[in-house]
Amino acid sequence: MVDPATSRTPPDSPNGQGEPGLRPLDGAVYLAILALGTLFWWWTRTDPASLPVWAPWDFAPLQFLAFWVAAWWYARGVIAAPEGEQPPLWRILCFAVGLAVTYAVLLTRFEYLAEHMFFLNRIQHVVMHHLGPLLIVLAWPGAALLRGMPAPLARLARSPWLTRPVGWIQQPLIAALLFVGLIGLWLVPSVHFAAMIDPDLYALMNWSMVVDGLLFWSLVLDPRPCPPARLSFLGRCGLAVGVMFPQILLGAMITFSGQDWYDFYHWCGRIYPAVGALRDQMFGGLIVWIPGAMMSVAGVILTLNFMRQVEERETGKEETASDATIIDSGQWT
Repeated sequence: MVDPATSRTPPDSPNGQGEPGLRPLDGAVYLAILALGTLFWWWTRTDPASLPVWAPWDFAPLQFLAFWVAAWWYARGVIAAPEGEQPPLWRILCFAVGLAVTYAVLLTRFEYLAEHMFFLNRIQHVVMHHLGPLLIVLAWPGAALLRGMPAPLARLARSPWLTRPVGWIQQPLIAALLFVGLIGLWLVPSVHFAAMIDPDLYALMNWSMVVDGLLFWSLVLDPRPCPPARLSFLGRCGLAVGVMFPQILLGAMITFSGQDWYDFYHWCGRIYPAVGALRDQMFGGLIVWIPGAMMSVAGVILTLNFMRQVEERETGKEETASDATIIDSGQWT
């Protein structure tokens, strides 16, 4: 989402820490996040049935902190941005909506539903791995996040200890294999069953989907030309198309299977008993099949639009330079 090597924020800059209106606000925001998290932690352990639908039914502290702290860092990075460097409103909205929909499927009552119906679990994963990360990356929030986070963390984000592993993971073949492979891994019936009954493995599954989605879509939806982007625009289109067909195949296999592969939902009890096992599985397969392919198509369209914008900018620069050359030549003559 940002190339640390080409970021215009100097390594030793305060990243907005020196903003007079933001420094005293930091403590208040962090304290409010901590207080809200403590309230949810207590509430989920004393009277979870009374929680509203927008509250987490099973509180996950790291996920809660990650979402709210990221939201604050982005907000303060936008506020602290120099004049002319603030992101446009549509990018800010993309970040807010992407973060909100991911939060909705992970830290609200929807998570309880997703643990009791296979097709709802597939909706959860499509949002975690496709829709939410795609919207967040479309905001291209790296510069704002670096500006908004504490300076030591910003320096860590630029350090080779982090950028080198990310660069290795974002090699095209590895990125594609991870993107499709993680979807397939968590859909292996025995692995899926183990993840759904083991809280630690369940948390790992969710983290892996969100993080991999962010890494993959930040590679595909890089709005810059190559270099500094890792791939050409056509290479990015090819990557988006390449991960589409394995998802279609996987979704078709689940949809047209004649047996119940995911008996976890039978043992835990389906939240909608009228939806039988095979129909639940068929709906889930269609969600793997259709929305996954649609996200790839959306990625291709967005990438082609970025290519068009870059070509228009370059053409405009060439025309400006050509006009300047003619004027200079005339004056010299």
